[in-house]
Amino acid sequence: MDFTVAKKDMIKLARRAQAVADKKGTMPVLANVLLDARDGTVTVSGTNLFLAVQGSALAEVKRSGSVAVPARGFLDRIQMMPEGPLRLVSDDGTTVVLRAASSARRYTIRGLPGKEFPPLPQCAENAPTLTISADTISALIARTQFSISTDDTRPNLNSALFEQQSEHVRMVTTDGHRLSKMEIATPAGSAPVSLLLPLKAVAEFKRLADEARAETAKDSPVTIELVHSGPNAFFKVAQATFIVKIVDAQFPAYQQVIPRKSAHSARVPRAAFADALKAVSLAAASRTGGVRVAMSSGLLRITSESPEGGDGLDEVPMEYDGPEVTIGFNAKYFQDVLAAVDDEDEVVLEFSGDLDPLVLRPGGSGEYAGFLAVVMPMRVGGNS
Repeated sequence: MDFTVAKKDMIKLARRAQAVADKKGTMPVLANVLLDARDGTVTVSGTNLFLAVQGSALAEVKRSGSVAVPARGFLDRIQMMPEGPLRLVSDDGTTVVLRAASSARRYTIRGLPGKEFPPLPQCAENAPTLTISADTISALIARTQFSISTDDTRPNLNSALFEQQSEHVRMVTTDGHRLSKMEIATPAGSAPVSLLLPLKAVAEFKRLADEARAETAKDSPVTIELVHSGPNAFFKVAQATFIVKIVDAQFPAYQQVIPRKSAHSARVPRAAFADALKAVSLAAASRTGGVRVAMSSGLLRITSESPEGGDGLDEVPMEYDGPEVTIGFNAKYFQDVLAAVDDEDEVVLEFSGDLDPLVLRPGGSGEYAGFLAVVMPMRVGGNS
């Protein structure tokens, strides 16, 4: 193998691939990324058998070939090379010599034969394709990622539900304590899609979408092609393909969690509410993080108390003229929801009683108005 490629292109490819490489697994080859050079192109791939990323860049290929090299070490060395063309040569198929065209700097990297790297899944021919804008994907994930459970023993909650139906796409996540749903209107797809994407896939997918958006002129829309084929989903953006093994589990019946109707509604300044929650939660019990939120005519009062921290209180003016209702919540769960809508001036709170879930919606009617979050109540001891 012998090829020359621009440093900026190789860094991008190596960074994407090493992000999904399995550094702690039982298969040593998965801690590597695969370099494959042929037909004027270099392709870099990384996988942990559940996620995979593959990207390509133009290269001057003098001799075709492939080799697997340590993911982190390879990226570190590429980053230390001077700007400009880089030449990578492997004469034995296991050792790569990395040279810079503009200096004497050189590295020797010991790897594995390319044939030992596991083949990546391939999508079936004529599999249905859904085209979505990268802006839409980023918005879906940004509004819902916070409520994915981090408990990997519960795969149905340690994932995000992605759905396309009629002329809408949506993403729904829940950890059992709060639920978030984001829905955006899009052109009708070829067929309904329903996928469960694991937490790590969601994070990497958003990073790829944001990267593609950042590298494209503002007036040039970036699109992502989604292909569902067998147990995998293929997301193609720019010169990269992101492959995800779909979670084989049953997502909770989220429509049953969202209250169909609430008895009361209030409008609250988002930033003031978030700041008051953060301040009062400092005095909440460390074990539960519980605060009491009391809604009364024109005023929202937040209180907390704990044996070790004393108590805390703050008030925020709001638009509400109903009866007083006090509900206990985990402060962090509420703070995460408010942070997900940090581009909103106001939020709408919909609630019924002290043991009923609360629904939060954006106060505006903008592009991302199709968001809602459900926060489950908790019992908080003491008097308000």
